[in-house]
Amino acid sequence: MQKPREEGSEGVPHSYKTPVLLGVVSPILVLDWLTKRWALDALPNNPQELLGGLLPLTLAFNRGAAFGLSIGDDSRWFFVPVTILALGLIVALYRQAESDDLLRLGALAFVAAGALGNLWDRVRWDRGVVDFLGPVDLGFWDFPIFNVADVAITTGAMMLALSFWIEERQDRETEGDREPSSSARPEGGSRRASDPGVDPSSLPGRASE
Repeated sequence: MQKPREEGSEGVPHSYKTPVLLGVVSPILVLDWLTKRWALDALPNNPQELLGGLLPLTLAFNRGAAFGLSIGDDSRWFFVPVTILALGLIVALYRQAESDDLLRLGALAFVAAGALGNLWDRVRWDRGVVDFLGPVDLGFWDFPIFNVADVAITTGAMMLALSFWIEERQDRETEGDREPSSSARPEGGSRRASDPGVDPSSLPGRASE
């Protein structure tokens, strides 16, 4: 659904694409790198806890997907090209997004930042992605160990789903407003001989018959 673009003081469409991209991706990448660097230095053979033990800090190297999901011991060169393809799709969606759609732009930027953070780990060595948050005991299941990049991907995915839902709802409402009533007859429309109470001889072209 196309929305009116917000215009600046001189009537030029104002784009949030560059500010959102830089404002979201840059700090997430920096935070992801710094926390992973800290985990590598502080957590080997020394697990710690946050929030009174609710969030354990445990160093782990994940060769699988996000949140420790594994498809094999050596899946590095499967996830590298898949991540690159996913980033290409994100770029395409970002270029297609409205320049003032902050929810869509922010969602894509969050996903891109998380994907780039984990991609760097996969490219720089074969140990896998550095994870250190968790495992979280949910009572019935231990939530897998994750990292800042995983949080960014999950947050962006939820925002993106919300963005698509809002867009679909607006499209349905717009189509409903445009759909004419099937029982309504246009004002001033032509009368037919078959209409009740109409004298055929009074219609144009009938008087001479």
